[in-house]
Amino acid sequence: MQQSNQQNPFFDVEDTDINIKQEALRYLRYWPWFLLCLIFCLATAFLYVRYSPKIYQSAAKVKILDEGKGMELPSSAFVFKRSNINLENEIEILSSYSILEQVVAGLHLTSSIYEEGNILTTQMASLPFVYEQTIATDSVTKGYTYKVFTSTEGFEIYNQQSETTIQVPNHDTYVIDHDFPFQIKIENEIQLEEALRKTYILKISPLKNMVLGLKGSLVIEPIGEQSDLIKLSMTGESPELSEQILNAIINVFNNDGINDRQQISKRTLDFIDDRFVFLAQELDSIEVNKKDFKQDNNLVHLAADSEISMQQRSQSELDVFKIESQLGVANLIEEALSSSSTNDLLPSNIGIENSNINALIQDYNLAILDKGKLISSGGENNPTVKFLNSKLRDLKANINSSLTAYKQQLKLSEQQLKFRNSRFKGEVSRLPEKEKLLRAIERQQKIKESLYLLLLQKREEASINLAITEPSVKVVEYALSSSSPISPKSRIAYAVGLLSGLLIPFGFFYILFMFDTKLHSKKDIESKVSHIPVVGEIPQSKKDETIFSHPNDRSAFAESFRILSSNVDYILPKSEHGKVILCTSTIKGEGKTFVSLNLSLALSSLNKKVLLIGADLRNPQLHQYINLDKDSPGLSDYLHNTDFDWKKGILKSFSRQPHHNMLVSGSLPPNPAHLLTNGRLDALLEEAKGLYDYIIVDTAPTILVTDTLLISNLADATLYVTRADFTEKNLLDHSIELTNAKKLINMAYVINGVGSKKAYGYNYGYGYGYGEET
Repeated sequence: MQQSNQQNPFFDVEDTDINIKQEALRYLRYWPWFLLCLIFCLATAFLYVRYSPKIYQSAAKVKILDEGKGMELPSSAFVFKRSNINLENEIEILSSYSILEQVVAGLHLTSSIYEEGNILTTQMASLPFVYEQTIATDSVTKGYTYKVFTSTEGFEIYNQQSETTIQVPNHDTYVIDHDFPFQIKIENEIQLEEALRKTYILKISPLKNMVLGLKGSLVIEPIGEQSDLIKLSMTGESPELSEQILNAIINVFNNDGINDRQQISKRTLDFIDDRFVFLAQELDSIEVNKKDFKQDNNLVHLAADSEISMQQRSQSELDVFKIESQLGVANLIEEALSSSSTNDLLPSNIGIENSNINALIQDYNLAILDKGKLISSGGENNPTVKFLNSKLRDLKANINSSLTAYKQQLKLSEQQLKFRNSRFKGEVSRLPEKEKLLRAIERQQKIKESLYLLLLQKREEASINLAITEPSVKVVEYALSSSSPISPKSRIAYAVGLLSGLLIPFGFFYILFMFDTKLHSKKDIESKVSHIPVVGEIPQSKKDETIFSHPNDRSAFAESFRILSSNVDYILPKSEHGKVILCTSTIKGEGKTFVSLNLSLALSSLNKKVLLIGADLRNPQLHQYINLDKDSPGLSDYLHNTDFDWKKGILKSFSRQPHHNMLVSGSLPPNPAHLLTNGRLDALLEEAKGLYDYIIVDTAPTILVTDTLLISNLADATLYVTRADFTEKNLLDHSIELTNAKKLINMAYVINGVGSKKAYGYNYGYGYGYGEET
């Protein structure tokens, strides 16, 4: 059969199904424990959901703005990277201590507020009345805890540090002298009604602890690999407080970036203002130097002054030329006057610019003409001619004196003009140097002026940038909280409770079964040995079912022994004589005597002649079932005393079983092994085979003594009794060794003490009247 199973895979599948079913039924035996554990776990889950703090998740999304983006053409970095923002740096800045410190200080998070309930204490975003922390956040070095109870009479404030209570009337701590690090006040009836008869817990913690706590609870992560969006999230009991914190973090981070950029503009403005003072001083100095230079050099406008100087020089040279021309003309007239006679005319209108001399020359020439006319008419001795000669001499003398004076005047003028001309020449020659110096001054002036104008322009730009500084982030989604708490989650809690209610007992029994070395069912024997049959499974007996005394008993207990008796017939050899059945076990307490007695009664109820022999001479138990004295004569007496007739020791203890006879073990002998091997037992059995159909021999346990093995060869079959939940599985190895060594003949197992509804899918009542009480 075993070989067939190995060759046919369908047998393995069937065995696996049977094992699964058997394992399931094995655990279902303990269904009350599963039910109790399930109820307990579900009740625990209910209490956990009901009284655990409700934790909500709040999240906000922001987009980090790229400050470097401008009007430049897209580059390869722009095309392939899409953004120049390092989100890891921005995340570190968002979660930095300085940012979170500003948030904690701005929201006064050093003061934690809780509302105390009968079982659950929940955190609040704010008190329903006026609360002001009077101690500076950076001066808190240790924690303070206060309980505030509100009533119609006022506040009752309990200090946990000093364990003192102070009554505050009229709901206003401002009006009393106290050492609380806070002030509270109820301003109107609405606040009083909301806070009445409630207890609030105020915890003031050091700033560093709160910042580090906020840093640990804040989660910042990018949304996608190619995105500029960042998600800020945190969990807390108060969704309102979480939303305030997240929004404050965004605002502080944004303002921090704006302030950084504004600091640049402010520093630019401060630098420009400082430079303005210096540049104004330099410009003033340059303009004063320019003014002094122009004043010292008689300059108004260099180009115009140069043109005037050139014109003056040209005019001066022209004036010198004219004077020199006049001197030449005067010399010509003087030479003509000196070389001419009184009858010669003087040159007239030759360019002399002296009207007196021109008039004298004209008078002189007229006088000569008149003289010539008079001479031609009246002769040279004419008195008029003489008069004209005298006049000519006077005119000539006047002309000479006028020319002399005129020449002296021209020479003086020439001298002055030459001096003036030389001065004009000096001024013109110095013009390039003056121009160079003036241009150097003007160049310095222009440089300072252009720098001044540039700073003015930059100042305006910095002022504009300061006024319109762009934000650091764009808020995509302000903080929002989940409508339902993320913890505790009722579905998960009940699911965990359900699974725990099933898995805890399952795990317990699994470990129990895993470390269980006891024999429990037929399958335990079949899994260990397949060539030795199991001929019976005896259910756990009740106190009133110890003996199968009624031949028509229909209980499951009686039916089990009827089945055992039928199965025993299949292993017994076919013979007309009585059959000897040896009943033994491995250790004491497995029920071999119990099985022997009830099996004999079951065979007797079938109108078979049965003899039950108590062959356990060391620890007999058979007499206890029939309330017989331990020292009553029996087998040991027969084996020891050759004069004792065993038939005289036969007992008929069951009136309803007339075919049932018993021979108890008798007195305790000192040498049971010697008695069992003296040959008298062999004779007894040979004689009994002719008188009885079945001889059942109750022997001693095999692992404790050798008594059974000494007489095992006398048996036609051996029933090896094991007990469920009692016999160790490793003890089966002993029985297998005995069988393999041919020390036990035709052996079969009997399992005693099996539960009435063990994992076999049936009981010993079949629903057709068998195994049922009538």
